[in-house]
Amino acid sequence: MSMSDITELQRAIGQVKQAVGELRAKYGDIPAVRRLVNDVERMDIDTAEFRDEPAPPQPRRPLVSEHEVVVVPDTPYDPAMWRGTDDEFVRHDD
Repeated sequence: MSMSDITELQRAIGQVKQAVGELRAKYGDIPAVRRLVNDVERMDIDTAEFRDEPAPPQPRRPLVSEHEVVVVPDTPYDPAMWRGTDDEFVRHDD
């Protein structure tokens, strides 16, 4: 996230804070207003953490290359492997 993105986000959060303040003035300290205040504070805290990040994290790379083929055998599994498992809603063609 670039600094301009963070600044824009903080501006938007400031607008939401103002709107929540107006709701608090109109409705008082009701549970819905308290939750909104908490949510806005949380967004403010989370946004501030972006300023502390040295660099965006690198995307996770898959363990297997997208070009590597993983073969999944179509042979039946050993029935003993399933012994004792819950097979609810599984249709048996026996």
